[in-house]
Amino acid sequence: MGNGTFTSGEGWYFVGIGGVSMSALARLLKSKNLSVRGCDDAESGFTTSLPAYGIPVTIGTDEEINESNVVYTGALDESDRRIARAKEAGKRLFTRARLLGMVAEEYPFVLSVAGCHGKTSTTSMLAHIYYRTARAFSCHIGGEDALLGNCYVGGDDAFVTEACEFKRSFLSLNSSVGVILNTDRDHTDCYASDDDIFAAYRTFAGQCEKVVVNAEERARKIPHVLSFGLRTGDVRAEKLRSDGERYAFTVREGDSATVRIRLNVTGKYQIQNALAAYAAARLAGFTAEEIKTGLESFRGVKRRFETVGTLRGAPVICDYAHHPREIAAVLESAHKICDGTLRLVFQPHTYTRTHDFMDEFVKTLAREKHPVLYKTFSARETFFFEGSAAALAARIPDAIYVQSPEQLKNRLEKTVEKDDIVLVLGAGDIYNIAKSIID
Repeated sequence: MGNGTFTSGEGWYFVGIGGVSMSALARLLKSKNLSVRGCDDAESGFTTSLPAYGIPVTIGTDEEINESNVVYTGALDESDRRIARAKEAGKRLFTRARLLGMVAEEYPFVLSVAGCHGKTSTTSMLAHIYYRTARAFSCHIGGEDALLGNCYVGGDDAFVTEACEFKRSFLSLNSSVGVILNTDRDHTDCYASDDDIFAAYRTFAGQCEKVVVNAEERARKIPHVLSFGLRTGDVRAEKLRSDGERYAFTVREGDSATVRIRLNVTGKYQIQNALAAYAAARLAGFTAEEIKTGLESFRGVKRRFETVGTLRGAPVICDYAHHPREIAAVLESAHKICDGTLRLVFQPHTYTRTHDFMDEFVKTLAREKHPVLYKTFSARETFFFEGSAAALAARIPDAIYVQSPEQLKNRLEKTVEKDDIVLVLGAGDIYNIAKSIID
């Protein structure tokens, strides 16, 4: 980092350091000779790994904060006791989003990936393009790439990052190239309407020097330099072939076919992500062959159609999908590779989202045979029944509602057979619960 935003040796304290983005930012600051430590309410893979990078972590809430700079996760606000104490003590307070914007400002070239679905995979694909061509870059990923994890520090020439729309946090970023994968409505606790969220994406695009958009949805209305799509756009896919839902396709730029790419991740929707990464990488100066090498090296992200084990001989696949459109896309891919019955387990994420998209959830889940609904992951919200998993299950005739790992395992063990697939969807703690009940 080189423009003086950060002072070497100064102290930074992270409240909620165990989050995927917070832990990545902590590592990025530490790599620049800053003093970094933090706390979290519970242990996680990130809290246990950070000390190896020289970042001490305390589990609990009562530690005294001596550092002058305090960063806090979006799950908290200034009413939190730790944040309020830091404010009273005259500390400099930073939201996670603001710090990400400050970090990005330290790089001469920034690629940001926005959209309701596909951000993590597309960001990881771009990171692989940089990595496989040995470019000097660093990245911040909102998930765990199979190779690079949630953070890679490999130089200061470019910065690749996810740009999250929650609480309009992506508006803290100014980017050389911005990607808009889609503009679906989500986070209804932050956005009042479709127009409201679309306006935020327009503002995000206005903060980018060059913009890449999805030509097959309303993002195409946003001024852009390049567009992508399966059937239309400046960058398109043709001659699709599938082997077990892993796709090969030829990329066409305008009137010219460039390279043939064989993805090593499952799902037709990954073609869209790859095309977006391709278009952005072209604007960053990569050749078609360089992009092909990077995309073909991408092996996926944890919790994105990840096989975590077996149950009664059937594979258990976990995916982060928690929006109706994401769920529909994952279900389509899973059905194509399932020889037996698809055993769906879904954990709704937040009461607000479940309530506001209730009809869409019902329509999508009701197509499955005896879907299992696990109790809602509340995240930052307090309980209300109308947005609960129990209320959703009551709307689906064949659904089964469970609220403990034991109930989930008992239910699945009564029904699962060897040729089935257990598909576990959700962005909450259902991932660790699924891993706890596998064979």
